[in-house]
Amino acid sequence: MRNLLCIILMILISCENNKEEVPSPKNAHGKRNVEMGTPEGMVWIPGGEYYRGAVEGDSSARNDEKPRHAVKVDGFFMDVTEVTNRQFQQFVDATGYITTAEREVDWEELKKQLPAGTPKPPDSLLKPGSLSFKCAHHAVNNLNDYSQWWQWKIGASWRHPEGKGSSIEGKENYPVVHISYDDASAYCKWANRRLPTEAEWEFAARGGTKDAIFTWGNDASLLTQNANTWQGVFPTRNTKEDGYERAAPVKSYPSNAYGLYDMTGNVWEWTQDWYSYDHYKALTGRQPIDNPKGPEKPKNRTNPLAKEKVIRGGSFLCHDSYCASYRISARMATSYDTGSEHLGFRTVTTVDLITHNSKD
Repeated sequence: MRNLLCIILMILISCENNKEEVPSPKNAHGKRNVEMGTPEGMVWIPGGEYYRGAVEGDSSARNDEKPRHAVKVDGFFMDVTEVTNRQFQQFVDATGYITTAEREVDWEELKKQLPAGTPKPPDSLLKPGSLSFKCAHHAVNNLNDYSQWWQWKIGASWRHPEGKGSSIEGKENYPVVHISYDDASAYCKWANRRLPTEAEWEFAARGGTKDAIFTWGNDASLLTQNANTWQGVFPTRNTKEDGYERAAPVKSYPSNAYGLYDMTGNVWEWTQDWYSYDHYKALTGRQPIDNPKGPEKPKNRTNPLAKEKVIRGGSFLCHDSYCASYRISARMATSYDTGSEHLGFRTVTTVDLITHNSKD
């Protein structure tokens, strides 16, 4: 039997044919938004040209953040906060939608996305659930072995963020988590929105700055004042200097210059783009790139069979010794049909999208 990490990876890849068709209420935001201008809970991001990727002097930057390259994006509206439990509850109440984490696992479909000969996990593990964090009980020497702080928890979902017995009661203003790309896309369809492209997300996170490593500037000592991340020794002891051990309510920390909250830390956020580890290198000589949509297909040397999207922003688990993904340019790959305790999303829309939906 493979180690725990392999089991987790096998279980987490939900089946593509488990997707559901979701009813979309016409004009859920449409006509009212056109009349009022900026949609409720959103802010206008003016668009423009900028340099995407790791800035010079960022020693924490990984190879998939390089080389830095010129990008141009058109203006768009973006959610001021990550989508909350309250907002997602409204979507579920209106549509009856069932998230990936709440669905039965079909091993025959699951194994199609795994290496040939991968052993079937015990049936007791092939139950609806999601990936939840657990503090390691001893010092971790290999931070590449994620199984030491992640566990597949049956019953974990957006309704039960820490597994059976937990709930979102009193956490209506927290970001919704255990959300797959499919789940986020279904919400967007209902709300007449879409997920941001990776280029839009980074432009918005930069808040008009040119060479900042963080959303507040370049001073790493201001991290705990500006974001919900991990303090102490990862993953054994969180000193909670920023006030929270896990996710925090939205707007718990200062916004960036565009008025966006939690673009750093709290929970990771889905983008539209497929993940390719060498995508930035492939863009060399084609600058500035106008409204890039990412590569045509995913590519990850360490997980070649997975269909992975780019997630952005880091989470409450980010630590300098582990990933330092509270930096603006940091990017991560996650299978589109995977959710976890530190993964959520926010939406964007455009004038054209609002106008089109107002006429439906």
